[in-house]
Amino acid sequence: MYAFKYERPTALADAQKLAQAGGQVLAGGQTMIAAMKQRLQQPDTLIDLAAISGLAGIKKEGNNIVIGAMTRHQDVADNADVQKNIPGLAALANNIGDKQVRAMGTIGGSVANNDPAACYPSAVLAMGATIHTDKRTIQADDFFQGLYTTALEAGEIITAISFPIPAKAAYAKFNQPASRFALVGVFVAQTAAGARVAITGAGNGVFRHAGLEAALSKSFTPEAVAGVAVDSSELNADLHASQAYRAHLITVQTQRAVKQANG
Repeated sequence: MYAFKYERPTALADAQKLAQAGGQVLAGGQTMIAAMKQRLQQPDTLIDLAAISGLAGIKKEGNNIVIGAMTRHQDVADNADVQKNIPGLAALANNIGDKQVRAMGTIGGSVANNDPAACYPSAVLAMGATIHTDKRTIQADDFFQGLYTTALEAGEIITAISFPIPAKAAYAKFNQPASRFALVGVFVAQTAAGARVAITGAGNGVFRHAGLEAALSKSFTPEAVAGVAVDSSELNADLHASQAYRAHLITVQTQRAVKQANG
């Protein structure tokens, strides 16, 4: 490791000042700390958001579940409102990493980091969630912009994420056994505007699939997607899975997610 300054503000305004001055926000540290150890990131100042009141917590507001950015994965998994209204989101959170990761990692940190194999971005995108920051609100379709890239500006801090409650939703993930990241993960949601399907682990970042959405909007059943073509040409290929295998997994995991959503 190397020398850096550690700040732990208790007010959002203080965190904003530090971030605007070039400090790096720390929202759980499950990626940041590892990257610092490898010198992949070398911030001069770390801004730990854990002590700021109001950034953690879950509440139901109308037809939305609003989750504070600093809410830990296990708290999302265990929350009664999430379990009742979006059980697929609770199940997703309960299968992220291991117990240690779920105890420290946060939803805001995961979404801001936008790892191409992370689970939460698929839920945010599939349900058309709204990302609230200290400056504005950003719709999910506008937020994710590819590999570790989002619409966040320098120094901008996520404060909460608002999920519209879908009629049905579920997540199915094919794990990378060691990390429990998704080789392919698919979140499906049946909404008033039709079906939405978001895929993680397979490409340069989370993405929707128009063909799968069209098929499920007509019939929200596993059989509806069996014949939908999945183009493998822009999917990832590595020692774990080829492009063709990931394309196959997209179909299979979509079918499994729909089956779960239908109960």
